Amino acid sequence: MGRGKLRIYLGAAPGVGKTYAMLSEAHRRVERGTDCVVAFVEHHGRPRTKVMLHGLETVPRRVIGYRDTAFTEMDVDAVIDRDPAVALVDELAHTNVPGSRNAKRWQDVEELLAAGIDVISTVNIQHLESLGDVVESITGVRQRETVPDEIVRRADQIELVDMSPQALRRRMAHGNIYTPDRIDASLSNYFRPGNLTALRELALLWTADRVDEYLQQYRGEHNIRSTWQARERIVVGLTGGPEGGTLIRRAARLAEKGAGGEVLAVYVARSDGLTAASPKELAVQRTLVEDLGGSFHHVIGDDIPSALLEFARGVNATQIVLGSSRRKSWQYVLGPGVGQTVARESGPDLDVHIVTHDEAAKGRGLPVARGARLGRPRIIWGWLVGVVGPALLTLLLTHVDADLGLANDMLLFLSFTVASALLGGLLPSLASAAFGSLLLNYYFAPPLHQFTVSDPRNIVAISVFFGVAMSVASVVDLAARRTHQAARLRAESEILSFLAGSVLRGETSLDALLERVRETFSMESVALLERASDVDPWMCVAGVGPGQAARPEDADVDMPVGDRLALALCGRVLPAEDRRVLGAFAAQAAVVLDRRRLVGEAEEARKLAEGNQIRTSLLAAVSHDLRTPLAGIKAAVSSLRSDDVEWSDDDRAELLEGIESGADRLDLLVGNLLDMSRLRTGTVTPLIRAVDLDEVVPLALGGVPDGSAELDIPETLPMVEVDKGLLERAVANIVENAVKYSPDPVPVVVAASTLGDRVELRVVDRGPGVPDESKEGIFEPFQRYGDAPRGAGVGLGLAVARGFVEAMGGTITAEDTPGGGLTMVLTLRVAPGHAPAASAALPAQVTS
Repeated sequence: MGRGKLRIYLGAAPGVGKTYAMLSEAHRRVERGTDCVVAFVEHHGRPRTKVMLHGLETVPRRVIGYRDTAFTEMDVDAVIDRDPAVALVDELAHTNVPGSRNAKRWQDVEELLAAGIDVISTVNIQHLESLGDVVESITGVRQRETVPDEIVRRADQIELVDMSPQALRRRMAHGNIYTPDRIDASLSNYFRPGNLTALRELALLWTADRVDEYLQQYRGEHNIRSTWQARERIVVGLTGGPEGGTLIRRAARLAEKGAGGEVLAVYVARSDGLTAASPKELAVQRTLVEDLGGSFHHVIGDDIPSALLEFARGVNATQIVLGSSRRKSWQYVLGPGVGQTVARESGPDLDVHIVTHDEAAKGRGLPVARGARLGRPRIIWGWLVGVVGPALLTLLLTHVDADLGLANDMLLFLSFTVASALLGGLLPSLASAAFGSLLLNYYFAPPLHQFTVSDPRNIVAISVFFGVAMSVASVVDLAARRTHQAARLRAESEILSFLAGSVLRGETSLDALLERVRETFSMESVALLERASDVDPWMCVAGVGPGQAARPEDADVDMPVGDRLALALCGRVLPAEDRRVLGAFAAQAAVVLDRRRLVGEAEEARKLAEGNQIRTSLLAAVSHDLRTPLAGIKAAVSSLRSDDVEWSDDDRAELLEGIESGADRLDLLVGNLLDMSRLRTGTVTPLIRAVDLDEVVPLALGGVPDGSAELDIPETLPMVEVDKGLLERAVANIVENAVKYSPDPVPVVVAASTLGDRVELRVVDRGPGVPDESKEGIFEPFQRYGDAPRGAGVGLGLAVARGFVEAMGGTITAEDTPGGGLTMVLTLRVAPGHAPAASAALPAQVTS
């Protein structure tokens, strides 16, 4: 019995129709005669999905008791005993009720597959384990139920079920996904257009990566080396020259013409020292390609065309974009160039685009390289021209009946010596001069075929020939040295200029700086090490690349910066001439490190300045907002004590009521001030315990007029982990603020619901609302939005509320109320051991 096959419908978001698509496929299979059963499908009360269950055999579920409540789960044994060809299992990431054989439903599915039963299942993209943090950062909801990515990746078939955010929100508004009482909260929270668009992109990218894995696996199994143009991947070959920006933009336009196009910019550096490219240009081009949605790659290779083609085939590229050669016409004598070589060797599977630019045919400097300034190919050609050339010339002159004379023969031999000097430098030209002198002596100076010279004039001629040849070789070699030095100094000056510019720009990214060091010197890894004293161990402050050195002595190259800081490079040993530039990089790294620490100190100073500002605001509040109720109390007391006025009972009651009201306002203001002081000094210590919201929230409404707030706290809500007193104070401040801005007679709605492992308390008003750019500002201390009168408070209510809630591990955010107004959302943690039961938690688990 073989293992069953798994087919998964992957949803971009809840409600896109995964379960409906799964049931539709089941009906098609049943019509074809396939034995298909429903092992577990949850329709969530959706009428269209419920109708699709008609006509399909359903295996009875297993009933499990938990905490005096009966729950139903898939009966794995019953499905295996039924032994269908295909079983439908909904919600692959579902967590089974405690007491089940397996903790997760995907483990139940594994048992069915092991029993030889094919399984069709569903899962949403937000339930994948690796995307939990990403989804939480997008939606603010942490998915409690997850499934390992590997389980989904191992599926034999994955089909994406997608829907545009606008269409999904319409489905939600029409009541096709959730019940009417949950529509407004869902549309304004999880089902926002931005959230749905981001989830859709995650699903598309994850599915595309899975498709790439299938494709690479198939190509590997069938040993397919040619490029399959299933997706446009465009490789841009960069030289570090000014034409790079033109090439990148051209590649980006090519990628836009095809769906899913990708741009990969690659710079091939030689492995023998400082690169010839301008570090400044490379940094600008890296930023440009990343801004256009591509990626930058740095590879090492002495044979640039081969390295470029190897990289392109390795990433399954379909096109290569190169710039027109910057070499002058005469330089093509030295070889066909990178562009022509790549075009010739690319084969039929790679399209090569040669893009013209302003720098074409303007010439370029020789590459900066140690040991082989002219390059290995040129040196080889120099030896061939200097040694083989004179031999061939001798063979030609001795077999042609033409007496040119010794002087003309010397000029011909001298031309080969000069050519070898131009190509290969000093050594090939010296060898050519010596070899040419011997050939002239033996074949052309009487007596022939002997290494003797009978005519003294010929001795002088051969000597002059040898001297001229050596002089020409020396001059050419000196010019090559000077060119090498000039190019090297130019590269160093550009590096130093770029470092100086980064200092002036205030760049504080250590990783970017170390990555530039690694690229400049072609190293495997670079680490910045620091120690507190001469006897303390070294600590890695920042590093890039694999195999970073833990101590300076473990590195191939170390550059100390003072006694307690060092730059450690691994990969190869650098010559002494490179250490000057490396020293500049090390000094810049120390500056960046110091600047980063100064930024931290500046942040601390900013906090102190904020504290001073708060104290100033506090004095202003005390001088005005506290003085107003005190003045009212004093005036009322003075009136009551006056002997010359006879107050009626109603007047006396009104004055006493004014005193009580002023005292209440004073108590509230002083309480908020003290609470803010505690929050700023960090002395708020919550007493966290499990609390029912229906015990706390009604108490918080005691400070608002009757009928100004409506309460909707379900009894089935799980207990939350909070400090009861702090939560009551926070809710009271928020509700009082909402009542203050909500128009009469519309009451403020205070409702609560479960959302995963958290509970949301929403305070909804129908007031004027707050613009998006001001939503965070209303939580700042001493801030009052709009034209609130001075007597309305000192602007601490929401600041205190947020501080208390965050101290308890919760959050407060402000959202627009659908139809106008502002909604304050308090998110609180569910108390351990009080999580909602599986069936009751359905509204919180954003599933479909």
